[in-house]
Amino acid sequence: MILRKRIIFSMFISALALGPSGLAADVPYGAPISLAEAKRVVAAAQTEAARNQWNVVISVVDAGGHLVALERMDATQYGSVEVAQEKARTAVAFRRPSKVFQDGVAAGGEGLRILKLPGALPIEGGLPLLVGGKIVGAVGVSGVTSAQDGQIAAAGVAALK
Repeated sequence: MILRKRIIFSMFISALALGPSGLAADVPYGAPISLAEAKRVVAAAQTEAARNQWNVVISVVDAGGHLVALERMDATQYGSVEVAQEKARTAVAFRRPSKVFQDGVAAGGEGLRILKLPGALPIEGGLPLLVGGKIVGAVGVSGVTSAQDGQIAAAGVAALK
């Protein structure tokens, strides 16, 4: 019975191989994002947040999930500091947007198993960062709605293209 549950769980995780962005779970990791690149991501994300008058925390982690850059805009809640970092770590650790996990939980049923995945925060706002077709890190945003966090994170990703 336990083996059967593990097999079903493994099949479920395998089904997450493609996120809504088409990012495959087998995209290789590259060299860690540079500080200069991380600053470009933060600046682009901050511009999007300021344009909408949203106060957020923007976090960039390297390919190993280690913090490279973090900005907490004025008046942003302190709780968003850790949440932004966890969204970024989720995206880099599982090589897919954190929204994939949010959607899995929202679907219910077997998707609720995501809640037991160590290091998987099922809230939109974490996106992998790719350079040359390799994952170099991830950006995580927290402070407004999860969809708005995702919009800001996407602006940060666009800075590397």
